[in-house]
Amino acid sequence: MTSAAAAIQIEQDHKRLDGKALAHEIRASVAEQVRVLKEAGWTPRLVSIAVGETDAAKLYIRNQRRVAEQVGITFEERAYSDRVTQEELLAAIRALNADPRVTGIIIQRPVPRRIAVKELQAAVHPLKDVEGMHPASIGNIVYNELTLGPCTSVAAVELLKRTGLELKGLEVVVIGHSEIVGKPIAFLLMSEGATVTVCHHMTRNLAVHSRQADAVFVAVGKPRLITGNMIKPGAALIDIGINQIATDDGAKVVGDADYESCHEVAGWITPVPGGVGPVTVSILMRNTLTAARLQKQHYEAQFTGS
Repeated sequence: MTSAAAAIQIEQDHKRLDGKALAHEIRASVAEQVRVLKEAGWTPRLVSIAVGETDAAKLYIRNQRRVAEQVGITFEERAYSDRVTQEELLAAIRALNADPRVTGIIIQRPVPRRIAVKELQAAVHPLKDVEGMHPASIGNIVYNELTLGPCTSVAAVELLKRTGLELKGLEVVVIGHSEIVGKPIAFLLMSEGATVTVCHHMTRNLAVHSRQADAVFVAVGKPRLITGNMIKPGAALIDIGINQIATDDGAKVVGDADYESCHEVAGWITPVPGGVGPVTVSILMRNTLTAARLQKQHYEAQFTGS
């Protein structure tokens, strides 16, 4: 590579929002605080509940276990067969809620279609809801209470903050209105003072909206849906999609944005993989730490009668 080409490459790389670097910073802080908590006699313990056999869930669990071990959080996996009933899962969750040694519970997705995952999430005690998906946790976002915020949504907004853009008055378009990602992102951004437009599969002229935005979040599960001509020059693009596509070499993981064309236009862009994903796992660990602290305060208050 010539020196001129190298200089161009370095200049372009500043656009890339490095999720791995941010995740490392969060993990380092969590690890130190976990160490202090352990010295006080409290070990955060995260229990994973998975139903059936899916490659996606296995990958998530491996990543969660690895990061948990790095920061000193005990990770326990509970794997249930496809034949498990809704009532059996609810009973398992109730037992974990009652176990003072368990400080966090995460329900892995996907689950079989016959399993009502929302009912499972609602069964998790709010103090152990480290996913931030209990109805109370989601509702708290409206009041700007983010003690245990939804991990992916918080991770995506944290990456936008890394750009240094002033969120107050920022024009933001969120593409995707799911309960677990799109809607929480919109509420998080509104609590920061941003002006938010939420688009979805019923939106007409999507590109008209996205081209006007200072920042675009996309989470719809459609590979390379967003192209460079759909975003405003200099805008921030936060890609939350994770899709596997076939290639001549086998398979490749891509986001909901076409990275190459969007990189040419965007001021900042998250890669897939290596963007929102690593930060999400680190936020999960931060939530697990927070949950352990809250439970410690709860039990101490009961013991002292204060």
